[in-house]
Formats: sequence, C-alpha cells, structure tokens
Amino acid sequence: MLEIKKVEKDGIGSEIGLRPKDKIVAFDGFSVVDILDYEYYDAQEFFILTVLRDGEEFEFEIEKDFDETLGLEFVSDNLELKTCRNNCVFCFIDQMPKGMRDTLYIKDDDYRQSFLCGNYVTLTNVTDDDIERIIRLNLSPLYVSVHATDENVRKTLLNNRFAGKVNEYLKRLNDGGVLIHTQVVLVKGLNDGEILDKTMKDLSSLENVLSLAVVPCGITEHRDGLYPIEDIDEEYSKKVIKQIDNFNKKLGRNLVLCADEFYIRAKIEMQNTDFYGEFDQLENGVGGIRLFEKEFDEVCEKRCYRRTFLVVTGVSAKNFIEKFAKKTEELVEGLKVFILGAENLFFGKTVTCAGLLTGQDILNAINSFSGEFDELLISSVMLKNGEPLFIDGKTLKDISKEIKKPIRVVENDGASFFNSLSSDNYYLLVEGGD
Repeated sequence: MLEIKKVEKDGIGSEIGLRPKDKIVAFDGFSVVDILDYEYYDAQEFFILTVLRDGEEFEFEIEKDFDETLGLEFVSDNLELKTCRNNCVFCFIDQMPKGMRDTLYIKDDDYRQSFLCGNYVTLTNVTDDDIERIIRLNLSPLYVSVHATDENVRKTLLNNRFAGKVNEYLKRLNDGGVLIHTQVVLVKGLNDGEILDKTMKDLSSLENVLSLAVVPCGITEHRDGLYPIEDIDEEYSKKVIKQIDNFNKKLGRNLVLCADEFYIRAKIEMQNTDFYGEFDQLENGVGGIRLFEKEFDEVCEKRCYRRTFLVVTGVSAKNFIEKFAKKTEELVEGLKVFILGAENLFFGKTVTCAGLLTGQDILNAINSFSGEFDELLISSVMLKNGEPLFIDGKTLKDISKEIKKPIRVVENDGASFFNSLSSDNYYLLVEGGD
C-alpha cells in the first residue's frame, strides 16, 4: 500500500476528500505494490480506487480526463531494491577487490528498475504474479539478461536451478505485448558457438524482442577461486562477429548487435551508423563509437582556441580518441592535444574501458607523461554519477592538487569532445589547478 503524505488542492484526490495518512490499497481490485501502480492508474480515465482510513476501507469510482491527476504525494515509493539471487560465473562484482564503497558491491536484479532505468535483469527472482503485473501495467520496454536460452547452460551460467524459466517468462511477456531488449554476456566455451546460435534463433522467434546485444565477459585479475574464464582475442572476436553477421543476414534484419569491444579486439571496421538504429543498446557498449562519430561530425568546424590538453582514456579507446583529437587539431587553430591510454592496474590490464579507470590509474598515466599541458581532460564516465568521485575513492580535487593542473570533465559524446577542446563553454566542470 501507499501512504499519502500530501494532497494537491486542485487534484482529483482533493475533490473526493483524500487526506494525508490515508493509504491507497488497491486499484481496480489489484493490490498496490509501489508507486508504479499509482503512476499507471493516474494516467487512466476510469478505475476504482480503494482507500484505507482508520481501519476502514472506502471505494471511489474515478472518472477523469487522461491528463487530470489524483495529485497525491506519498511517504514512500516502496521501490526498495530487489537484489540478485544468482551466483553468475562471470559476475563482475565478484571480481572486484575489497575496500571500496559499499554501494559498488550491491547486486541489483529488479524488474522495476529495468523499466525505470534500463537496468538488465535475469528474471530469476520474479513470481508469476510479477509477470502478470508487468503485463497489466505495461512496464515496457524491459531489459533482460538472457545469456542462453538453453536451460541447462543458463543454470550453469547463473548457478541457479530456477534460471531455466526464462523462456517461459519471455514468451509470456512477449505475448502480453511487453517490448524487450536482451543481452548475452559471452563466456568462451559455455554459451558461444552452437549455444549462441540457439539463443539467437529462439529470441528471434519472439516478435517483441527488439534487440539482442552480445557483449564480452569482463575479466579482472581478482578471480581467485572463481570459474576459469578465458579472455577473448582477435581471432575469437572475428569469429563471433562473423557468426552474428551471418545470422542477421539469414534473418533479414539486424536483431543481434555485437559490442564495440569485439570490433576493437578483432581490429576490423564496425558496422555503419544506420545499422544501430536508435542505439537502444548504447549503455551496453554497442554502437557508441559510431554515435560518437556522428555527433562529432555534426558540430565540428574551424575555430581558434590556443590551449594544450592532455586527454586520459582507457586503453581500448586510445586509438579511436587519438583519431578525433587529430581531426580537432586540424580544425582548431592553436590547439594541441596529447592522448594517453591508461592501464588499469586496479582491476588488471584485461580491463581496458575508460569507465573503470581509477584516480590512481590516471595519476600513474600522467606521471609517465613528460610533455607540457594546460589542462587534463577526462570523460564523465570515470566518475560517480553527479559527484567528482572516482571508483577508488579519490576525488577530482585530489588529482588536480597532485598534478597541479585544472581538470576538465566532459560528457562522453562526440559533440562534447569537439566543443570542450575548442571552447571555454562546453564542459561539466573544471576542478582545481594552482
């Protein structure tokens, strides 16, 4: 149930006499679980509202225009995070060193956060009632970590004997009109090859599955006692890309999308921009390079900006960033840009993305650089959302104080990259310096 904290004067709730401390217990006879029930029914024109007041229940028949609202604010949204019940062989959290912020070790697996924020969920902790609720409230799209449609393989991957129900749940969601984006974290020797073929085929048979991202398993140096996983190389990456290309060609549409990392490892050109459609799998590392290029090309122009930057990024992105830094230098008179690909000594050299670089990794890279520069430029993906804090606890202020230079933080897109290197006005913040 949801306890009312405040009732807006001009809302429907005020008109029917609702007041603080009343509790919303049901809509159309369905018990209220959390704020999503309210958000759904508040957008409907007709429904029955059940309210508990002083131990007595009251029913109200609500008839309103779709753009009218009950106007209620609640004590709590009841969206306490549901956590993961799996013990996946590839779980990145299990590979993290100890001693970091507590929140970094939380394993979320909440279908509501999947709908609200695009988080991937395994559906191993949902009930039949949850599936029915998702369909009834049209919590769409959802983002589902499938990994394998072969039930036994999925049970092995997730270390969960209930993991095989994913096919049943996906079919029910599909038949209920819920749109679904899916992913496979590819583990060499477990869910690749013929198992991946089966997964792609099974998911392609569901009309409301909009995409399937195939991403490489992240491997750190902190895997003592964990399932042995082999890192991918150039030959393996080429094989995976070819397998997926052949499947899409046979299917007649681009359902399955390889993570950019596979193309980087394979040392081959990515698909063109149109291949990625609306870039629905961008947060999964799919299509980001092509989108960056598109954004860059839309804003780049001749300018004059006399400044020297040092840009620190991940090892995998170094060559790519270097390419666009050079293009920017050619267009902007007086600009000089140096690029460093920082090795990740915190998680291990197998982790090459910029988003997992620590403050100390950045310092290590800068200490190896002998040139002169005016400002350090880094991507916002290295920092905690909304805070100047790196994953190892170091702050922007810590880094700036040590290098005695200001740090410019920019959004992780092509337009911001060009604009931040050619103007004083396009960055999130500048920290420190002498």
